[in-house]
Amino acid sequence: MTTKERRHHPRISALNLISYNCIDETEQIVAQGMGRTLNVSEGGILLETHSPIDPQNAIALAIGLEDELINIKGKIVFSMAGKDEKFEAGIEFFEMQDSTLDILKKFIKAFSEQ
Repeated sequence: MTTKERRHHPRISALNLISYNCIDETEQIVAQGMGRTLNVSEGGILLETHSPIDPQNAIALAIGLEDELINIKGKIVFSMAGKDEKFEAGIEFFEMQDSTLDILKKFIKAFSEQ
């Protein structure tokens, strides 16, 4: 039995440092932290953190991609326990400038060609 792939964009394995702010419905920062990407696509990331992230909040991300720093907002699609006492959160991007998307596409293309 095969499972249907639901992703709109292919993901690449990539380890990048990330800073995040969790934002509630009143746009207040309710939590912040550091983590790393486990994989990246044009539509989202898999984020590994030391603390669980509440899926009720939106998330503002600052991601270091090679020599670039990009800022993206997203929603948490799922959050679960990961390996080695860490946590994983699937994040779908929902607010991104065109210039940020261009940087992300270049990074994904370069990484895919390696």
